[in-house]
Amino acid sequence: MIKRIRSLLLGDDKAPQEEAQDERQSVIAALLVQAAMMDGDFDTSERETVERLLVDEFSLDQSEVASLIDDAESAVDQSSQLFGFTKRASAELEHEDRIKLIEMLWQVIYADGVVHEYEASLMRRISGLLHVTDRETAMARQRITGA
Repeated sequence: MIKRIRSLLLGDDKAPQEEAQDERQSVIAALLVQAAMMDGDFDTSERETVERLLVDEFSLDQSEVASLIDDAESAVDQSSQLFGFTKRASAELEHEDRIKLIEMLWQVIYADGVVHEYEASLMRRISGLLHVTDRETAMARQRITGA
């Protein structure tokens, strides 16, 4: 509320739709970065995949994506709980968008060519927290791997 009042006074008020879009971008970026970092290594192929997914999903330029990823890395580093990110994603996204997010996460996980056991565990947890069924998750994975 204080931020909103301050924004109004300073004249840099964002429309509610813009705020919702910023929130959506932040949550999705944080979950993608979380998936990339699960195996302990946020390598170049994973970073490039996250960048491409964010550009494709939100039509951002490279500087906006870089800033979003930096913010997401900080948020993931500072947060020990996945629940906060998934709770916001569940609230912000329609069911079909949550399935799309699962596909995006699989793309990040497969970016380095190896699915680490921590990454597989993360996907099980995220799917449950996003209320995406095991079948929907498996189908999303198949769409990514082509298997």
